[in-house]
Amino acid sequence: MFDKKTSEFLEKLLITPSPTGYESPGQKVWMDYLSNYADKVESDAYGSAIGKLETSHDVMTVMLEAHADEIGMVVQHISDDGFIYINKLGGSDSTIARAKKVYIHSREGRITGITGNTAIHLQDNKNGGGKQPSWKDIFIDIGAESRDEALEMVQVGDPITYTDEVEYLNDEIITARALDNRIGGFAIAQVMKNLKAKRKNLKVNVIALNSVQEEVGGFGARMMSYRHMPDAAIVTDVTHATDSPGIDSREHGQIKLGKGPSVQHGGANHPGVVSLIESAAKKKKIEIQHEATSVRTGTDTDSIFYQKTGIPSALVSVPIRYMHSPVETASIEDIKALIDLMTESVLAMEPDQSFSVL
Repeated sequence: MFDKKTSEFLEKLLITPSPTGYESPGQKVWMDYLSNYADKVESDAYGSAIGKLETSHDVMTVMLEAHADEIGMVVQHISDDGFIYINKLGGSDSTIARAKKVYIHSREGRITGITGNTAIHLQDNKNGGGKQPSWKDIFIDIGAESRDEALEMVQVGDPITYTDEVEYLNDEIITARALDNRIGGFAIAQVMKNLKAKRKNLKVNVIALNSVQEEVGGFGARMMSYRHMPDAAIVTDVTHATDSPGIDSREHGQIKLGKGPSVQHGGANHPGVVSLIESAAKKKKIEIQHEATSVRTGTDTDSIFYQKTGIPSALVSVPIRYMHSPVETASIEDIKALIDLMTESVLAMEPDQSFSVL
């Protein structure tokens, strides 16, 4: 477990709603915390936020990046009888959307609703339940009796999240709605905290970037990377733990909960940056796992590495089970190891550090 103050920050970050395109509440929490450990904190027009530790104008700059947004839903239509029809934000899964408590985050405040689920007795297929629903079939009941009554509480375009909050299955396993990728924002904030404490050993400039809109295309990372053009980037996100039932490791790789962060190889991952991270892990005896990528990492790394003349980048990830669900699950030890790995990788960088494959 973390100390009380750190745990409180993690839990506040996790329960603060930040669906993609509507990240401001979570970004305010992150920026407020990071202001204690950065020389400067600022944001851009769309809400991506950065914190800086500045050593010298004459040394290289490394960017630590995570994304702030979570998957969610949005109010699409309100029927005459007051039911709210919805659409997805990012990669939300319609197969798990029914029979859940949700929050609609309206201008009038937080509204509680439930996603309706017709009783199995009334479904056409009584033996196996209904067919997989499409988003147009899913609706929310907020207790309104008419469209006009519903419009007093919500409007088209209001974002929606599941209500599930933070739980600990034991001292080492955490489950929550938005580990993807609030864990990343938490981790880079802790790295900045560590680096400030070890500032006399820091030889490079550091930017911590918490980006918006990763779940719909990596747009926030694209904007901020282009603006700041660091000399290198270490990106962190979550990755699929493949150690729960029903997952073929031959197809998806072998990544286990509690066995350390995953270092990815190939694609956008620059061999020189990957090698530096591996060396830091070996030197500090930090357990890591390995993944291969073919074309895309599926993370903000894909948006960062190709900006202008190229930003040497690498992805390190926290394994989680049940991604893009209300019960995403991770190991506290993996999160701690990720923070240590990123901290030591930055401290290993030299003022004139450069990366080349030739």
